[in-house]
Amino acid sequence: MITGTVDRDRVPVVTLPVAGGVWSAAIDTGFNGDLELPESMRSLVSARYHGEAKSELAGGQIVLEDLYRVEFPFDGQTISADATFAPTKQILIGTNLLQKYHLDIHFPKRTVLLERVA
Repeated sequence: MITGTVDRDRVPVVTLPVAGGVWSAAIDTGFNGDLELPESMRSLVSARYHGEAKSELAGGQIVLEDLYRVEFPFDGQTISADATFAPTKQILIGTNLLQKYHLDIHFPKRTVLLERVA
């Protein structure tokens, strides 16, 4: 189980321990991939080039990005996931990574709960 908050911009956010640090991660229900990671995290997650990915952004713009297979700590285990890297400080968690999770966002209480389901 992972808990978090809804920040002042109404973004559901959790914190994740990665390589001895704590990173902020936004849950992006409009992103159907696994992860977008900060460029500074590339060496921490054993990134291996996996190919190119075509993504359609919210405004309809199509972009090509390099896709990497990473070993990523998530909910107490290390998972293999597909990731892109961006010049940002925050992780984006996409819906593909959450296929085995129940996501509860309570905006009035500003709480987030990710719970693995059987």
